[in-house]
Amino acid sequence: MMSKRGTFGSIIRDRRRQMDLTQEEVARRAKTSTPYIGHIESGTRHPSAKVLGRLADVLGFDRRELFLLCNPGARALLELKEPLMTKDSAWEEFRRDESTHRLHNISSREMHMLSQVALLGQVRSSRDFIYILNTIRQSFVNYETNSKSA
Repeated sequence: MMSKRGTFGSIIRDRRRQMDLTQEEVARRAKTSTPYIGHIESGTRHPSAKVLGRLADVLGFDRRELFLLCNPGARALLELKEPLMTKDSAWEEFRRDESTHRLHNISSREMHMLSQVALLGQVRSSRDFIYILNTIRQSFVNYETNSKSA
């Protein structure tokens, strides 16, 4: 785990020095240029994802932690306290969409079955319910076809 103190560039520089590596050696191992390493360390450049991954490998950092240190806004996005979508919002959207129900000839029995699926809390969008319904319908067709041939 890395220290939360210091800038991204200073942490890269400190680790490089701890490992007794020159900027040239880090650049060679990370397959980039020496001036680019200098710019990263001074904070005048932001490394690409590829270079960031190679720097993590060269300097022995966890890639995820180094990415988050380099991109502090990403940590804030990953640590959102409230979900972007409530657990039942996809179901509520689907439940109210009567035109989709008619278009796909969804029966009340199928709606009940899909409401039970919604209780699992894993469906993220209303159109996923159509995919689930079609998958279930297809499995019944396959089951009936196989049982008739048996």
